[in-house]
Amino acid sequence: MDDKINNHASCSSVPDEGVISVDLSRDIVVDSMTDMTEAIISPNLIVDNEEDSTKLTLAYEWLYEVPRTIVDKFSNHIKYLDISHNKITNLDPLVHFFHLSSLIADHNPITENCALPPLPKLELLWLNHCKIASLYPWVGKLKESCPNLQYLCLMGNPAAPSYFNGGTFYEYLQYRLFIISQFPLLNHLDDRKVTDDQRTEALRLYKRPFLERLVSPGSRGGISQLMQAPAKWNTVHGKLNSLWSKAKNRNLLI
Repeated sequence: MDDKINNHASCSSVPDEGVISVDLSRDIVVDSMTDMTEAIISPNLIVDNEEDSTKLTLAYEWLYEVPRTIVDKFSNHIKYLDISHNKITNLDPLVHFFHLSSLIADHNPITENCALPPLPKLELLWLNHCKIASLYPWVGKLKESCPNLQYLCLMGNPAAPSYFNGGTFYEYLQYRLFIISQFPLLNHLDDRKVTDDQRTEALRLYKRPFLERLVSPGSRGGISQLMQAPAKWNTVHGKLNSLWSKAKNRNLLI
């Protein structure tokens, strides 16, 4: 997996050498998978490296979904898929890519309402500059669908605060530690490596007993309701702020 970070050190969605390039004709792109049965693959499909037929790019094709013809032809052997710079909001067709380990989906209008299908082999996921505005309950669903993520990039989304979109350092730190706490195999988040100190602090702040203590004993639904209801997060955020102010002198390397 080290070569994945080297190829995408800046979370770029530029296709690698050896990636299959598919130039789909604009007039065959439709909005619904049910209407794609008659779509054909352009004769301009070029295999740049026949020895590596596990990589496919559909970037800059004005797609609203992955065409059924592409799914039928490539899903059984594709491991690397680039669907960046399209109009895709539905990722359900990816469920057929059984061997998918890397997905580049930057610059699509994907929101927190778009859940990934089960992709247990997915290790690298780029969702930069999409429309994800809330982490709850989206992150929980992502964790269930992709439990083995090692490289995750969410830069440019409203739910990923940074100096570039008006977020404070504390908001960025809270976001980062929460994401790290959800994915035990995560090695790289956004443009930075996950350190041992960050993982330790993430588990300390976001482990289940800690969150359970933030919920009043008589609250209906307990911790599950807290994690499923975004409105409840205001209470958690306030208590985290209070606790964080007491521990602000701890040495966290970000």
